[in-house]
Amino acid sequence: MKGREGEPELQIIISYNKPEKAVATYKLRWQIESMFKAMKSAGFNIEDTHLTDLMRIEKLLLLAMVAFVRCNNIGELMHRKIKPIRIQAHGSKAKSIFRYGLDMVKEFLLRGINEYGISIFDFLSIANQHLSQYEKIVMY
Repeated sequence: MKGREGEPELQIIISYNKPEKAVATYKLRWQIESMFKAMKSAGFNIEDTHLTDLMRIEKLLLLAMVAFVRCNNIGELMHRKIKPIRIQAHGSKAKSIFRYGLDMVKEFLLRGINEYGISIFDFLSIANQHLSQYEKIVMY
């Protein structure tokens, strides 16, 4: 992480893992925390459903997790290939990769085209090609 002046900040990570694995483990854990935030308050607002039936909650969570992964992948694609997320003065991204992808999905669903003039059909074609290549890399 970077401080207000753009200088790297000292990070202290306390872990029971081997020190050389602690940073990688922390990054993985932070991704899970980001997903929980998306589920609760930064996108899906799962708690607002007030569901109590266990089967319905299970189905909703499964759909929300699939949507989270897809939004995250779309955000990553947008960030890397179309327009990078703006970096704020203190060094962090102006929005999360997930939020970037979710905003793009919302824009496509509401307007059928995004601010860059890419239609939903063109985008899905590009995204499917990119994501299928990404999935092949991850799987092997």
